[in-house]
Amino acid sequence: MTESEVASYVVPDELHGERLDKAAAKLATGMSVARLKRAIEEGHVRVDGRRRPKGASVSKGETITIATAGVAAPDEPAVAEPDAALDVRFEAETVLVVDKPAGQPTAPLRAGERGTLANALAGHYPELAGVGYGPREPGILHRLDTFTSGLLVVARTSPAFNVLRAALQQGRIAKKYLLICASEGLADEGTIAHPLANHPKDQRRVLACIHPRDLMRYTPRPATTRYHVLERGPRYALVEAVAEKALRHQIRAHFSSIGHPLLGDELYGSTEKIGRHALHASHVSFEGEGGVPAFSVDSPLPDDLRALMR
Repeated sequence: MTESEVASYVVPDELHGERLDKAAAKLATGMSVARLKRAIEEGHVRVDGRRRPKGASVSKGETITIATAGVAAPDEPAVAEPDAALDVRFEAETVLVVDKPAGQPTAPLRAGERGTLANALAGHYPELAGVGYGPREPGILHRLDTFTSGLLVVARTSPAFNVLRAALQQGRIAKKYLLICASEGLADEGTIAHPLANHPKDQRRVLACIHPRDLMRYTPRPATTRYHVLERGPRYALVEAVAEKALRHQIRAHFSSIGHPLLGDELYGSTEKIGRHALHASHVSFEGEGGVPAFSVDSPLPDDLRALMR
């Protein structure tokens, strides 16, 4: 990385106590706000050499370092890969439902990155350009973590994206998940309703706020996960979970909060290494509206997860 790709700024007196994202935006005047926020989220911004969440405060005299190399600009589209594999489970003029394998990122994080679901979508459906939250996420309505598999909804037109986004925000797109965790001590069914907040010390995680002091300190967002056990094996349970308005890492953090982290989810406490998270987005459905047809799509538990139950 060259010096021109790294910029350093010393926090002046007038920015003492300012949020990191706001202080960085005032100092790095040549960088767009959208690109800067993405750089913070992806760990390319450090304060005295350490990562901090965008809402953390900075102090006068601290050094904010911004490494811009590899941080895709918001207007840089995903590279089209027409030969990439793409598992389409439902196709209509205005919407797709695709099945993402575990290990594949949903969208690129860096300029020129390949191998993501977004690259495959851009290659197979070039009309998705300009649809969605941004060029790096062509038509993609919601994301799955890299090591989670399963179904994703993709809008093929901007009007369809607006309809589906509103339905998603209102909880009118039904989504179900299959997961595997330790069986012992897990109730046959239950509801986990711990609010979630950005983790104060680790940007990679979210925090399930259980203690009253956490509720006061971190202003978490409401989150509810309902579940029931489908099958119990000698060690593990196969569970179906529903999260109508799933927040980032919601199911992962919720099951960890009750002492049952998902198998393979080392970030949230699993001691098992299986090369992926034992989490699969198994169902999406929508009743249809505004030119978007109704759909109901299911994806069975992948073979590698089914083998764990045996």
